[in-house]
Amino acid sequence: MELKNIDQIESAASQGRPELFRLGIGLLFILGIMMYAGMRFTEIHNGLMLVAAAMIGGYMAMNIGANDVANNVGPAVGSRALTLTGAIVIAAIFEAAGALIAGGSVVGTIKKGIIDPALINDTDVFIWLMMAALLAGAIWLNIATALGAPVSTTHSIVGGVLGAGIAAGGMGIANWPKMGAIAASWVISPVLGGIIAAAFLYLIKRTITYRSDMIAASKRMVPILVGIMTWAFSSYLILKGLKKVWKADITTALGLGLLIAIIIYVIVKPLVARQANKLENEKEAVNQLFTLPLIFAAALLSFAHGANDVANAVGPLAAINDAIIQGGIHKKAAIPFWVMMVGALGIAIGLALYGPRLIRTVGSEITELDQMRAFSIAMAAAITVIIATQLGLPVSSTHIAVGAVFGVGFLREFLKASYARMIEEIKAHHAGEDHEVIEAFLNEFRRASVNEKGRMLAELKKHKAKAELTKKERKGLKKIYRKELVKRSALMKIVAAWIITVPASGLMAALLYFTIRGMML
Repeated sequence: MELKNIDQIESAASQGRPELFRLGIGLLFILGIMMYAGMRFTEIHNGLMLVAAAMIGGYMAMNIGANDVANNVGPAVGSRALTLTGAIVIAAIFEAAGALIAGGSVVGTIKKGIIDPALINDTDVFIWLMMAALLAGAIWLNIATALGAPVSTTHSIVGGVLGAGIAAGGMGIANWPKMGAIAASWVISPVLGGIIAAAFLYLIKRTITYRSDMIAASKRMVPILVGIMTWAFSSYLILKGLKKVWKADITTALGLGLLIAIIIYVIVKPLVARQANKLENEKEAVNQLFTLPLIFAAALLSFAHGANDVANAVGPLAAINDAIIQGGIHKKAAIPFWVMMVGALGIAIGLALYGPRLIRTVGSEITELDQMRAFSIAMAAAITVIIATQLGLPVSSTHIAVGAVFGVGFLREFLKASYARMIEEIKAHHAGEDHEVIEAFLNEFRRASVNEKGRMLAELKKHKAKAELTKKERKGLKKIYRKELVKRSALMKIVAAWIITVPASGLMAALLYFTIRGMML
């Protein structure tokens, strides 16, 4: 009995060791930041505040890595184009590269202009405000990651700055029209992402998997799809990923992207043909042609995210650093190299330690993904950002990616339910005939192309009136496929987390601001 109890204790302890290891590595990173900043800044006025802000900035960066980066690599992992370890390595390298190479040298001190800095005249108040916003955003991201909900880090920081700003300067400090636009993005981002992802998946199905000769269709369409992907991603990187290194307009970005896409198309076409000739005429085999494009998409999305969103981690820290070193409040703040390193390393460490949970959520827990579906999601992520940038719409990359996953899942539900109704209709038309006759017709129907399926159904309808399913039968059929293809509980959890992100981080930031202010006065 005693030995059994010892075994149970050891088993419980072994399960907790990985968590303790992750926690230990995270604490070592924060302590490393404290030691570095402490050696540099403790002698200056408000130096201890800068040390504390640097530690909070590192904590925020780790939470961005744990939560936000999953959107870039989750579909590739869920479709088995990448292993979890491979995805983490690629994302960590390209996130850090994007931050350090194209992260920019300056950042706006007030994210997206949601509060008026002119109404904050006291430098100390500004420092407390930004510290409260940064810590609140980080805590909310930590909570969301623990719950398995991918949320927008931009919205977390926006909520933090808004809440702390109102606590410091009253309701009049907020830019409410800007907040209205941000709230609208909660709907715009996922809907746009879902529509574009579903459209691309349907295009792939109509032009490849619904064809009787999928190999010939793949040779023709896959190079075109890779070219479109190259065009979208090249334009996306020029517009978003490199915007702090080189500012280009939409026409220039699209023109350069098209040139790169044409070159890639010429290179890829014979390679795809050679690989396709080795494959069997099956959907599972054709899926392999999308593996390499998906790996490149994950890497490029990570680079653009590191370049564009690292400011969410280091922006408030850079603002605090500027206020303390320069002794004033400015609309733009320089980003020192050490601050950028805190963001880059923090994102990479957070991804490696805590990223797998959200990667699995995005990649496999919402709907089942294969390479074609994951390719459609990656395309939606790039194209939606380009469209939104041109239209001036504030969109979230997190909301786009997750919306695209749901868009793919709901399209699959619709197509499966439609196909099931067609099968039921065929069986109704063959009622009373031998089972072998029905099965032979169904097998021929399954192998037929889309146009041939339409012709076969039309011929059936000429001989007999359409057989109707009862309303109850149709509802039951839809319910079965919904449960199988899209996890409704995941949808409700994620939408709820999105809706409360800004209010939750804002309320925490206000409370933290009053706490910091009470300690410092």
